[in-house]
Amino acid sequence: MKALLSFFTVLPVRAASLDEAARETYLLPLVGIVTGLPGAFLLVTVSYIPPGVASTLALGAALVAAGLHHADGVLDVGDALMVRGSTERRRAVLEDTRVGIGGIGALFLVYAPAVAALTAVGTASPVRAALVLVAGEVAARSAMVLTLAYGKPAQAGSSTVPFVRALSGPRHTSAVALALLAPLPFLFPISPIAPVALLAAPLVAQVSLRISGSAFDGIGGDVVGASGELCRTVVLVAISAMV
Repeated sequence: MKALLSFFTVLPVRAASLDEAARETYLLPLVGIVTGLPGAFLLVTVSYIPPGVASTLALGAALVAAGLHHADGVLDVGDALMVRGSTERRRAVLEDTRVGIGGIGALFLVYAPAVAALTAVGTASPVRAALVLVAGEVAARSAMVLTLAYGKPAQAGSSTVPFVRALSGPRHTSAVALALLAPLPFLFPISPIAPVALLAAPLVAQVSLRISGSAFDGIGGDVVGASGELCRTVVLVAISAMV
């Protein structure tokens, strides 16, 4: 896990290479527990501030714990999907460091519903909200693993290449199984029907693969990260409708 924590969080652990992190990709959903804990702690300890504020801070804590890497993917994918023209032109926008209105819109559409859903759950029960946030963080990484496990890198030099290669080997089955089941322990205590939210990870991964295949001719790091961020929102919104 050290390589994954080094690559996917801001924890002060020994720096790891891309290949080292790729070898441990099948454990990526467990990183969601680490990134979700700071926000979960905030939700259950700051009862003296309004639920909306607590939810915003909690989601922000989770994003910061992950180094905001995947939020950058949301921005880049949002901009690229707004581009008309060839696949090459969209890929160029993905790599552009500038931010356009498409990225800002994508950021709003992904994170605003997540905060609203977390607020709705937190108003009724801060403990449930904490569990929902951790479940969402784990599910986000599950969607990333599934996107990598079944995706094709858009370019030979893509940062996803070692991850896709690692998941195409003997750990493919265990990676998929863990991705599908890892959020379960955090969903059962919320509601008897909350485990239905497990469907979010494979559904989001499937949608991401179809859209990225059409728009970019494959996946890249930004697509994988954006898939995870979208999955978290789907989980939070779905559970807010159940409880």
